[in-house]
Amino acid sequence: MKYLDYYAVLGVPRDASADAIKKAFRKLAREYHPDVNKSPAAEARFKEINEANEVLSDPEKRKRYDALGANWKTGQDFTPPPGWGGFEGASSGPGGIRFEFGGGPGGGDFSDFFSSLFGDLGGASRAGRGRRGGNPFADYDGFGGGEEAFTPRGQDFEANLTLSIEELYSREPKTVALQVPVVQPDGTVAHRPKTFHVRIPPGAADGTRIRLSGQGAGGGNLYLNLRVAPHPVYALHGCDLDVSVPLAPWEAVLGAKVRIPTPDGAATLTIPSGSQGGTRLRLAGKGLPDKHGSRGDVFANLRIVVPHPPTAKERALFEQLARESTFQPRPR
Repeated sequence: MKYLDYYAVLGVPRDASADAIKKAFRKLAREYHPDVNKSPAAEARFKEINEANEVLSDPEKRKRYDALGANWKTGQDFTPPPGWGGFEGASSGPGGIRFEFGGGPGGGDFSDFFSSLFGDLGGASRAGRGRRGGNPFADYDGFGGGEEAFTPRGQDFEANLTLSIEELYSREPKTVALQVPVVQPDGTVAHRPKTFHVRIPPGAADGTRIRLSGQGAGGGNLYLNLRVAPHPVYALHGCDLDVSVPLAPWEAVLGAKVRIPTPDGAATLTIPSGSQGGTRLRLAGKGLPDKHGSRGDVFANLRIVVPHPPTAKERALFEQLARESTFQPRPR
């Protein structure tokens, strides 16, 4: 088997503090969790990261691992020293140090190198320190979607909540049905449907994160990440809304009053005479509410359109205009 440099796996020095190890593990776990990273090697990399954390986050395991010395190199063939293997759950190591082990059921989520140091974990997956049902990903805090992402007690998880712009504006409570993890008597994790009633906070926007305290696995928190669905009329920019307003050429030249949509309903917009295509007109306070109780604006983007195809009468009128007008849109 090959020696695994757990410090190199987490990218920390050999004298790293417990906080540094925890921080490095969480950063890498979020990057390589299979629910997030779909690359073929992500799952194997995630298990390697978890194995390194399993050892380095436990002072006794880390001490036992460090006893190998710093001269071992990653990938070098490794043969455990006499007396290091064959441990059942809890064992005594050099100097009378007692080790208690947790880990995945049957140890199957750990490498042969790990097993050679810490023994067969098959009978110890829920013994010793009690790794919360034996889940090898117990220290991972974040994403949902599979058993490996959840732990039986106090685990947070996340889900996306997609809203329309109208729902974001009205802030009416939303009913959300999710598959949530439930710990079985044998320590395994199953998923069951659960309904949540969510209040949309003032100023919520795309990317807002809502916390539902105590609604995660085993009393952890549920985090809902708001996503705003694409809208057929509006383009959302923070609390402001952009809307495209098509104008006939004569409306742009002569001016007009047109009706445009807003979250409150249709509003009248005054088009000044001589308006150009691309002009942006503002309706103040007609956008979405912000967290301070104010509202964003609606911006009308003027777009001049022509009859297509023109009727015979329209074509004759435009030809007459072309003959009589002295307007030059381009420099000669």
